[in-house]
This record gives sequence, C-alpha cells and structure tokens, in this order.
Amino acid sequence: MTNSLARRKLAILPVLLLPLGAVAACSGTNAETDCGVNSCTVTFDRGVEASASILGVDAELVSVQGETVTLAIEGNNITVPVGDGAQGEEAEGFDVSVKSVTQEQVVVEITANG
Repeated sequence: MTNSLARRKLAILPVLLLPLGAVAACSGTNAETDCGVNSCTVTFDRGVEASASILGVDAELVSVQGETVTLAIEGNNITVPVGDGAQGEEAEGFDVSVKSVTQEQVVVEITANG
C-alpha cells in the first residue's frame, strides 16, 4: 500500500514542476526575459546584439526604424509596429507585439497562439 502511494506522489512531481521548467527555459543575451507558461515579455537592449531563447524559439532584435521594429524569430524577419493599440504580427506559431521603444530598450511580448 505504501509502495502505491509513493508511486502516485512521484507521478505527480513532473506535473507540478512543469511551470517552473517553462519559466527556467527563458534566457537572453543583452536581453531580460519574464516568462510564463505560454507568454514571455522580452526587454532587448538597443545598440548591441540582443537575443533571447524563449518558449522553444530564438528571438533577436534586428533593427528599429521610427515606429516599427524588425525582429528575427527562428531566423525569419518580421516587422512589428510599436504600441499597445498596434496590430501585432504572427511568426512561427506565436503572436508578437512591441509594447514600447526607448533609446535604451525595446519591450516585446511573445505569446504562443493556440
């Protein structure tokens, strides 16, 4: 009977640790990441090569031109308008939107669709 109880507890452990693994899977170079289970906010530093590995994909800040930001998601460039009211773009199964741009940083939200 105790053997069965121990097996059930061990079976539940990976399910409990899953959200922690998803959060820990986010990292960046010249970028800060704040990730949940299916969404990440990435703050890229400007003026340097900045990239992040989030939700199983690589994202890189390519350029900022006025009110548009070019990002490379898994090597594919997309251009995204800046602002909360702006329409985001889709890339590699993710919705990508640019929340803000300053002289120092670009804040991007990347969310898995579906």
